[in-house]
Amino acid sequence: MYRPSLNDLDAILTIAREGTFRGAAHTLGMSATALSNAVAKLESSLGVRLLNRTTRSVSLTDAGRAFVARVGPALLDIHGAMDTARSQQSTPTGTLRINAFASGAREILRPLILDYLRRNPAVHVDLVTEGRLVDIVAEGFDLGVRRMDLVPADMIAVPLGRMQRYAVVASPTYFEHHGRPASPTDLLNHRCIRIRLPNGALFRWYFEKQGETVQVDVSGPITLDETSLARTAVLEGVGIGLFLEHNVLDDIAAGTLVRILDDWTPPLADLCVYYPSRRNPPAALKAFVDLARRFARGGGRTDKA
Repeated sequence: MYRPSLNDLDAILTIAREGTFRGAAHTLGMSATALSNAVAKLESSLGVRLLNRTTRSVSLTDAGRAFVARVGPALLDIHGAMDTARSQQSTPTGTLRINAFASGAREILRPLILDYLRRNPAVHVDLVTEGRLVDIVAEGFDLGVRRMDLVPADMIAVPLGRMQRYAVVASPTYFEHHGRPASPTDLLNHRCIRIRLPNGALFRWYFEKQGETVQVDVSGPITLDETSLARTAVLEGVGIGLFLEHNVLDDIAAGTLVRILDDWTPPLADLCVYYPSRRNPPAALKAFVDLARRFARGGGRTDKA
């Protein structure tokens, strides 16, 4: 006799929350086909349809809404009990899911995340990078990585001592042919690499100097939505780019990119990891947070107290 697993029940709740099979599958780390099959098997065993499916969206049937209303709180209790049990582990195990923006992930991957894996070989890290801000609890993540000013107020944040900052750069060849902007507004007369945000809006370049702020809606020959692509375009001399400093420090040091308007790009908020308050956090989460605190105290190293 078929008995639904916790994963099957989590699938229904995630679909109800996301509104699409694709979104739910992404959150759960499985294919949309596998997710659809799991739901169909559960519906067949219950003898009732839980979801209304269209080509664009998914919604709960009346039976589905009643099912989710009863199952949701029960699953929270079950997962809470499992977290309590895991917190008693002497050795961290299981999967630790982390949501981060790509630049932040690159900055801490080697010195923190990979070091964590070496110290905790029984833990699997599932790292998801994306530009949009997500509700890490609703989407099933244990931790988030963002700038401090972007962390929700109800989360516990651990600053990592990595102040974020923007850098305006272009190739030496570009400046040889087009000259150097002396102020942010001079960028309006230059070819710039435009960036499209995850919500579809175009990113406006923001500058600040001695209390004066300037926002520039730059223009240029290409619009991109991924940092590595923009960096390639700038290295090829296509135009001027604005990046988080960490993404181009090596290029600046090597002389393949030249930095300008340095005094117009003050430090932003500190990079941090954050997580929801839990009375009994799983051992894998606790070990990561402890290592992150050591990382911050050690100035970017985990071998210092």
